[in-house]
Amino acid sequence: MDLFIYVFAALFSVMNPLGTVPIFVGLTQDDSPGERSITSLLTALNVFIILLISFFTGKYILQFFGISIYSLKIAGGLIIVTSGFALLTGSFSKHKGMDKKKVREDVFQKESVSLTPLAIPMLAGPGSISMLIGMYEEYNLGWDKILAVLAIFAVCLSTYFILRCAHFITKALGASGINAVSRIIGFIVIAIGIEYISSSVMAILLL
Repeated sequence: MDLFIYVFAALFSVMNPLGTVPIFVGLTQDDSPGERSITSLLTALNVFIILLISFFTGKYILQFFGISIYSLKIAGGLIIVTSGFALLTGSFSKHKGMDKKKVREDVFQKESVSLTPLAIPMLAGPGSISMLIGMYEEYNLGWDKILAVLAIFAVCLSTYFILRCAHFITKALGASGINAVSRIIGFIVIAIGIEYISSSVMAILLL
């Protein structure tokens, strides 16, 4: 259970579904409640598939390119730290390549936004993918991998409910409330990234 909570908390913080709420609202503002629900479900499903594929195939991708797990963790840690700083400074959308102008363009040009930009790069980005690849290498037992998959599913389920209620969350918290929560999450994300970097550096030094 400790592993489940750890993977859930770390992945939820790095993905930050709350930070995606304003983008989701902007992209679905002209949709009906039913269409928003379908978009929320498809987004969560796409994220789950992407993260699951990354979790189980990342090891072989690393072997193919000759990248060590420690190098991946350091690179992933740097990405996670920059994402955390983006949350702290309120530039998360720009950091993900999603400014307001691009959001408006997507509303008019895309029939479905569940895969991109919502699933990629807003939710299943390099930070979350690299973190899951590192976790696959770290937890070798079959039961640990099952717990990790369950945690991934739980995060995606939470993401679905958050996006499903995005318009209500926006009305309840407002832009300032969402920014405040995102900044708190940003601090946690920075700590996670630094932990990844420091643990990998220490492991390399002890080799």
